[in-house]
Amino acid sequence: MAPRANWKGYLKVGELSCPVALYTAASTSDRVSFHIINRETGNRVHRQMVDAETGREIDSEDIVKGFEVASGEYVILEPEEIKAAVPESDKTLSLETFIPCNGVDTLYLDRPYYLAPADKPSAEIFELIRKGLQEKDVAALARTVLFRRLRTLLIRPSNEGLIATTLNYDYEVRSSKEVFSDIKEFKIEGEMLDLARHIIDTKKGEFDPTEFDDRYEAALAELVRAKIEGRKPPKKPKREEKKVSNLLDALRQSARGSAPSTGKPQRKTAHKTAPRKTAAPQRKAG
Repeated sequence: MAPRANWKGYLKVGELSCPVALYTAASTSDRVSFHIINRETGNRVHRQMVDAETGREIDSEDIVKGFEVASGEYVILEPEEIKAAVPESDKTLSLETFIPCNGVDTLYLDRPYYLAPADKPSAEIFELIRKGLQEKDVAALARTVLFRRLRTLLIRPSNEGLIATTLNYDYEVRSSKEVFSDIKEFKIEGEMLDLARHIIDTKKGEFDPTEFDDRYEAALAELVRAKIEGRKPPKKPKREEKKVSNLLDALRQSARGSAPSTGKPQRKTAHKTAPRKTAAPQRKAG
């Protein structure tokens, strides 16, 4: 079954233009998910909208959005007013600014999408744009209305198509000073710095996402499977903590225990995620 496009529009560079489609590149839909159940009856529980003061259930047509201007005081926004405030969309991703592929701080990266030609006739122009970005080793910035919001996207080439990543706005990224301002400056040199460099050198590798297990997901799947099969789930292994007297001793122990890296992190194979049809509950929380 072909994936469903999240958005369709036009990719434009100068006078070149072609229809394109945007597809979700990362999703949490395959994670183990649960329904909310009444322990006494075994029935699903549904959430209801209730008035915070009266406790009465509210009909959907009586629910509106409000902005709090003072404690308990709200400016009411009608659905038509919000809809009218949404920017108009011309459904065009116009590539106007080109930057190095690593020219955006990762703090600003929001959500990745695959960008592909919407039909066969547009594939040639699409490939020309992709190849041009790849040959110059650059990415492009573009803006369009996505899901009722004006968004800035970073568009970069891949070996097969284009990757479009929505970017956080500047006001959405918190200043690092809020977190790092209280960190003291320390003079690190001599043996400690040499040992730290040695540990880093022996553990160099490359990022391979297939080598990283979601241990929480695997543990949930194993727990569900154990309950279905009527057996006890495996116990968590206890972690052994090594006591060290100071930072230098910790570095020395780490350096002695570090072995040359093979380029891939160590992977634990126990408790694989169970097949969805036997271990995972029905998706979508209630």
